[in-house]
Amino acid sequence: MAKADAWGAPGGTAFARRETRSDGLAGNTRLIAEPAYRRLLAAEPLLRRSIPVLIITFLIVIAALRVLSLMNERDDVERNAKAILTLAAGQLASSLATTSETVPGAIQDLLETTSRQGAMGRSHVLVVTDSAFRIVAVTPRSTPWQGRSLDGLVEGGQPLFMFGDRAGVMDVNIDGRDWYAAVSLANDGKGASAALVPQDAVFDAWRKTVSLNVTLFVLTAGVLIIILYAYFGQAARAQAADRIYLEAHQRIDMALVRGRCGLWDWDMVRGKMYWSRSMYDMLGYKPCDSMLSFGEVDEIIHPEDGDLFALANRIVAREIDHIDQVFRMRHADGQWVWMRARAQVIDPEAPEIQLIGIAVDVTEQRHLALRSEAADLRLRTAIENINESFVLWDSAQRLIMCNSKYQQDNGLSDRDVMPGVARAALEERMLAFASERRLAHTSGLQGGATFERQLADGRWLQVNELKTRDGGIVSVGSDITQIKLHQEKLVDSERRLMATIHDLSLARRAEEERSRELVDLNRKYMKETERAEAANRAKSEFLANMSHELRTPLNAIIGFSELMEQGLFGPLGSERYEEYATDINSSGKYLLGVINDILDMSKIEAGQFSLDREEIDLGPLISETVRVVSLQAAQKAITVETRIADALTLVADRRAIKQIVINLLSNAVKFTGQGGHISVRARNTSGALVLTIEDNGCGIPKEALGKLGRPFEQVQNQFSKSHAGSGLGLAISRSLAELQGGALKIRSTEGVGTIVSVRIPVKKSAPAVKVAA
Repeated sequence: MAKADAWGAPGGTAFARRETRSDGLAGNTRLIAEPAYRRLLAAEPLLRRSIPVLIITFLIVIAALRVLSLMNERDDVERNAKAILTLAAGQLASSLATTSETVPGAIQDLLETTSRQGAMGRSHVLVVTDSAFRIVAVTPRSTPWQGRSLDGLVEGGQPLFMFGDRAGVMDVNIDGRDWYAAVSLANDGKGASAALVPQDAVFDAWRKTVSLNVTLFVLTAGVLIIILYAYFGQAARAQAADRIYLEAHQRIDMALVRGRCGLWDWDMVRGKMYWSRSMYDMLGYKPCDSMLSFGEVDEIIHPEDGDLFALANRIVAREIDHIDQVFRMRHADGQWVWMRARAQVIDPEAPEIQLIGIAVDVTEQRHLALRSEAADLRLRTAIENINESFVLWDSAQRLIMCNSKYQQDNGLSDRDVMPGVARAALEERMLAFASERRLAHTSGLQGGATFERQLADGRWLQVNELKTRDGGIVSVGSDITQIKLHQEKLVDSERRLMATIHDLSLARRAEEERSRELVDLNRKYMKETERAEAANRAKSEFLANMSHELRTPLNAIIGFSELMEQGLFGPLGSERYEEYATDINSSGKYLLGVINDILDMSKIEAGQFSLDREEIDLGPLISETVRVVSLQAAQKAITVETRIADALTLVADRRAIKQIVINLLSNAVKFTGQGGHISVRARNTSGALVLTIEDNGCGIPKEALGKLGRPFEQVQNQFSKSHAGSGLGLAISRSLAELQGGALKIRSTEGVGTIVSVRIPVKKSAPAVKVAA
């Protein structure tokens, strides 16, 4: 505390550790002492109410004292006036006794001399009388008393004329006015001298004084009353202003606390410092109202960050008038807090120096700056140690920094690369390039550029320039000399490789073509394999179905023939044997139809089915086929309707067309229920015959439509299971239609009916080819 003793009296409240408080931001941030009116308003209400009484009492006391003073002054004036009269009358009597002159003119001169010597005023009257008290001389001469009897002129002054000096000075009345009069009788009784003065002349000055005092008292009382009224008015306004003041400073204090700021007031003369509450809060100390000494503040400042007393010496010596410093202060928990203090001398010309300033907690900014400085140092070290040349320009094309590699590549000295030098000026000092070529910017960023430069020493550099966010340019140059040396070798190797690649491409193209052919062949092989397997499975299923279809009629033929051979029912020719013969005939015909279908399908599959084309009138052909199936339709009460245009002809194989129509009509009758309906339509459309057979039979499931028309396959459902047949009718019809260049299509809805359409060209003939089912 030695430094504290040198600058200010120690003994200020020492810093204390922060204690748990619940007062929050209570308190007021003040840089100066509280105003007097605030201390007055903070007094007891009784004292404030007693102020008017005290003022009135003060006025009464002042008035009483002044009245007593004026009365005493009046007495003094009266005594002085009477003393002057007594002395003047005695002096005049002595002068008359000693002089031998009795001439009126000499007596008049004596009166004037006595008046001057006795400091008489213009209101004083000196009179000389004879033994009969008749006035023989009077001064001033303007007094009209000459020749009058003094005792007759003065009323109430008989003792004066009887006793003279022993009567003293008496109040008398002359012509209605009050006078003071003093009479001195001559020793020989021959005359008398008198001195008189009007009382209003005696007290004229005193009355003026009284009037002045009364006026001053009234003015003083009025002023005090006005001041009292103004006091109460000002007090009311001060209370409102004080509330505003407190609220504003509470907000300021809160803002300072939230903003980590503090206010302080440094009295250089007294060596004291005042801190705001936010200063204590920043440093973690308990706030106190007393001012701090220099020593107390200096104890918590880091010794390496400056000397508070040296700074105070400079301010006192008028070397500086402001402060802007960053230093560390000890927190209550022992840590160091970085503070930035700014202050200004309030009045540099004042004899007493006082600074007011603000302190801000910059710990976070300081730590950030230190981290930034360390990061900048690491970055500069890294840039300096890289193998590439590096240079950074700002938005105004001025140099910010570069590494030594950039200087070596461009032949620049340290003086040339001072920060801030213009890019154009620096490039003038650089060594000229042997060659330079701009390349396409591979990064795709706007504002970038890539250059290939050959230096004077033969080395090659690839320089990449990129725009920074602030509009500057960063340039990095990589040594690509080795790459350039190998580039020619690579170009030659590339030529040889291109020739080899061309040969390989041709071989590869041929190999790809062979691979595609093999793939196509393999695909076709797989497809044919699948078709063969499907055909094999279909034939197996067909043979399994045909085993039943062939055995059933053969068993009937063999059984009925054996019965007829054995004659179990009598000799041949009986009615029963006729029925057997009919069954044998029908079974044989059915078996013959199945065998014919198989043989026809086999011929078509083997490509041995020949077509004999001729012009066919389609109407009679269809009518003939309808009559063939009409018996079967009549048994089930099926209506067959034909709608065929007149003179409808085509060039085709009659037998094949008839077989197609018979097969399709037979299937329609077979799969149409009792009382059904079949419609046969034929028409020419776009140079082709379209034959459509529609029924309302059982229909075909959607998933089974794909199997229809395949050889040796038969769709089975609840309607078709009871109908015998080979199942080759649709396959034969499709194959015969395709042999003539046509096509067969089937549309069916299960439970609704089926529509079969055959399309055959009218004039165009198709070659006899094998059609795969």
